Amino acid sequence: MSMVSAALAMQASSTQMQIATTIQASNARMERDTVQTLLGIGQGAPSLANVGAGVGGNLNVTA
Repeated sequence: MSMVSAALAMQASSTQMQIATTIQASNARMERDTVQTLLGIGQGAPSLANVGAGVGGNLNVTA
């Protein structure tokens, strides 16, 4: 009986890990999208790869 309990516990643990991984991936996508929105580089916007040095280095958040 203890073997069955151990197998069920391992399966439950595996399911919990899959759920946690899915939630983490979703949170990472949401954070990426939020940062892109704040920087104004949403989908279809030009890339910031060729801007000069120091662009975006200072952010005034006193408003």
